[in-house]
Amino acid sequence: MARVPSSQEERPTSFILPDLVSHCKFKLSYHPDGDEIARHSVEWLDSSCPDLNPKQRRALRGLQAGELTAYCYHTASPERLRVVSDFMNYLFHLDNISDGMMTRETDVLADVVMNALWLPDRYTPTKDQSPEELNPGKLARDFWARCLSDCGPGAQARFKETLGLFFEAVNIQTRARDEGVIPDLESYIDVRRDTSGCKPCWALIEYGLGIDLPDFVAEHPVIVALNQSTNDLVTWSNDIFSYNVEQSRGDTHNMIVILMKYHGHTLQSAVDYVGELCSQTIDAFCEGKTKIPSWGPEIDQMVAGYVQGLQDWIVGSLHWSFQTHRYFGEQGLEVKKHRVVQLLPLVSQTKDVPPKHQPKLLQLTQEDGPIPVEIGVSPPYPDLHKDKDLLGLVLLINAFLIQSLGVFLKYLLWRSPQPALSLSR
Repeated sequence: MARVPSSQEERPTSFILPDLVSHCKFKLSYHPDGDEIARHSVEWLDSSCPDLNPKQRRALRGLQAGELTAYCYHTASPERLRVVSDFMNYLFHLDNISDGMMTRETDVLADVVMNALWLPDRYTPTKDQSPEELNPGKLARDFWARCLSDCGPGAQARFKETLGLFFEAVNIQTRARDEGVIPDLESYIDVRRDTSGCKPCWALIEYGLGIDLPDFVAEHPVIVALNQSTNDLVTWSNDIFSYNVEQSRGDTHNMIVILMKYHGHTLQSAVDYVGELCSQTIDAFCEGKTKIPSWGPEIDQMVAGYVQGLQDWIVGSLHWSFQTHRYFGEQGLEVKKHRVVQLLPLVSQTKDVPPKHQPKLLQLTQEDGPIPVEIGVSPPYPDLHKDKDLLGLVLLINAFLIQSLGVFLKYLLWRSPQPALSLSR
């Protein structure tokens, strides 16, 4: 049972990671052309985003999303690996630019990206969309056009559907952040399985292998369970690995935060709890593989490749998490060895404008250079729950208006032979 931390306890300075790498016995593989393709892929995103500042460009290269792709899609052809690698870089880019956005802004971002997927031939703005395609839409249209030429219709449909679910979940997460709400554990899990962005990546396993699973296979309970086990492992382990960076900037979209807030866990016991969940998901995946039915030699071969792709994601993401600079900076290999994480100090927020009200910029790219397009952000509204003087003034004005309305109605009733207003039919 988790121990309820005392209010007198000091803030911890470190925590110990669970040894998930040792628990995972799957073989780690890497695409022979992975490094070269990763280099070209990061150059593609870097050159296509003129709005990035030097710090963001360093972070983009330190991310090593192309290397993650080389671990998880190591049997794909070089051409297909490049498309998937571009999407992986793009997906992390979407995650970065959506952080700090308000709900209305994430709606705009989702519309722009999904427009490129559903209307791939040319930009066709729908209601309330910019007449000029925003840069996130152009990037999506670029990699999606290359994917469409040899991606099966089933995999295409699954990719578009699950990327749409990603944006819906990001919208829910953004609304909770805007309102200062930390969800309960069940609600969090439901949303987190989509904000992870894993589900579109599963559709790209099919693309990377050059297969298209029949719907009755993709929707079979055993395959669905294997998908979810893989998603949960990648997502819950990411909550552990990313916790240090997220706590330093006050981000609460993390299972560890919820366990400490609502379930009486200390930081270390929450990390241990999530680590145990990760171990259980690996075990559940292994058990699920033994329950895969047979659909005949041709389909069975496709399923075997697909499940191997899920397995590569489990082991590849675990090892990559210590290679990327996203979570542990340049100390990842050292942290992987001793598993001790020193907590980062809290990052002070901008004093003049609260973070949730700072506008995000999406860029248009034209021949004459980038044109910044600022998504409309309403000015910060007063927090009536915190400003008691303002709340009292609002209540006083409301009372005065109600009283004035009553006097006016009495005057109308006095002047008219018939009642001026009636509550009955």
